[in-house]
Order: sequence, then structure tokens, then C-alpha cells
Amino acid sequence: MTAADMDLLREFGVDSGVDSGVENGADDDDDGKDRQFVNALARGLEVLRCFRPGEQFLTNAELAKRCGIPKPTISRLTYTLTKLGYLNYSEHLAKYQLGAGVLALGYRVLSNFDIRQMARAPMMALAEYAQASVSLGTRDRLSMVYIETCRSSANVTLRLDVGARIPIATTAMGKALLCVLPQAERDYLLDHVRQHDPERWPRIQAGIEQAYKDYQDMGFCVSAGEWQSDVHAVGVPTFGADGEQLLAFNCGGPAFLFSRDKLVGDLGPRLVALVKQLETNLGRG
Repeated sequence: MTAADMDLLREFGVDSGVDSGVENGADDDDDGKDRQFVNALARGLEVLRCFRPGEQFLTNAELAKRCGIPKPTISRLTYTLTKLGYLNYSEHLAKYQLGAGVLALGYRVLSNFDIRQMARAPMMALAEYAQASVSLGTRDRLSMVYIETCRSSANVTLRLDVGARIPIATTAMGKALLCVLPQAERDYLLDHVRQHDPERWPRIQAGIEQAYKDYQDMGFCVSAGEWQSDVHAVGVPTFGADGEQLLAFNCGGPAFLFSRDKLVGDLGPRLVALVKQLETNLGRG
């Protein structure tokens, strides 16, 4: 868990580094903070968040270190999550892996994004035209999470799938979403980005300020090597089918195939057109 993530948890009443009386039998929620916030539930969800892409098994000790929670508490959390089907336990390895219950929850979340079905065909058409990847994502803390992605038939393209996480502050998708967040929420998130990476903050801040200008002038944002030096992309924000959930699209790929001129002169306007047509179809045009 990153320092920024822990700060975000504390903002909502979770103390991820102190067990708040769990070991001595005290009321886990009686910590003088938000009386509506259930710390035990939050800790259990943090355990599930510890598993990273491509990482199948974790021990209680590894989970305790990542969560900043004492191992005895972790043992009770993993036992409970296993009983509920959210974790599976391997007797042979003495390790845990995510269970089918997590997949079921994730599927239910994705099924509620009606915009995915409507966007898939135009996303695929743009991906094939550009010989690139086109993805749709939403914010989770200081990251963007892909909820849909379409790749072209080209051999050289980005290989990020649904569920992939990318940073909010340096990617085209993330910067596009930041451009339309309410000012207070945007400032709050960027303050945590600054705390998380103070050395790179001046460059990150400059990129975000340029993104605001690009969005105002062109309707899209550009990330040319800011996230990864060999990745160039454009991003455009939008809202979900209910008009509430804030989302963002991106389109891009390897830097050697997508110059800044191509991003600005071709892919950016095409992605804007895709989003405008989608919003028209949703009755918001």
C-alpha cells in the first residue's frame, strides 16, 4: 500500500498502521473518528487489494506487511475471507489466493457499466484504424482502472487488459479525468500525488497544467512519454450511462509509431468524435 493510499484511508477513518484495539478485544469501530465507518470491513477489503496483477499467492506475513496490520489480525481476516469465498487457501503452499467471490463482485461492477457495450464497436473501429489500443477506465484512488479495452490486429500494441491499473497523474486517461473533476476533489488528489512522489512533482505538475490547457483548447489531453518513455497516448473524459460515473477513454501505443503530431492532428480529434457520438447516443449530445 502506498503512502498516499494510507493517507486516503485515514481521511475516511481507517488507521492502517495501528490495530485500534482489535488485539485486546476493544470495539474496532470506536476510535473517535467516523462513527459510520467500519474499520474491520475496511481492513478486510484492503487485504483483497494486496494482490497485484500476475501475483497468485501471498502469505499472511506478506499481507500483514503490505497492509501495515498485525499478523494476528491478518490471520483472522484471511480466515473470514476464506470462509466467505473471497480467498482460497492452499494447504500445500500455506498461502492465499483470490477466490471466485472477488471475480463475481468484479463482474457485477462491470455489468453495471452500460457504456461498455455501447462503446465497444466504435472503440474497436478506432483501434483498427490507428493500429493502436483504445481503452475506457475509471478512477480508483490515485490510479485509473481499465473497464474495457480494444486492441488492433497489429503485432505491436499495448497489452493491458480489463482490470489493469495506470497512474492518474501522468497518463492521458488519468489527466483527462482530472480535467473535469470538481476543483476541491482534484486539489485533494493532486496533493496526495505530490506527497507520494515529491521529487518528480514539478514535472508531474507541469504535465497536468499542460493537460488543462490542451483540454480547453482541443478537447483532449496528451501523454507523450510522461508515464512510460515508450508510450504515447491521448485521452478524453466522459460520464457513464447514468450521467454520474466519471470515466475517460484513451488511445495510443508505442511512441515510435505515434508521434505527437499524429496524436494532436489525428488520434485526438478522432477520440473526441468517438466520445461525442457516444454521448449523443446516450441522449447527452
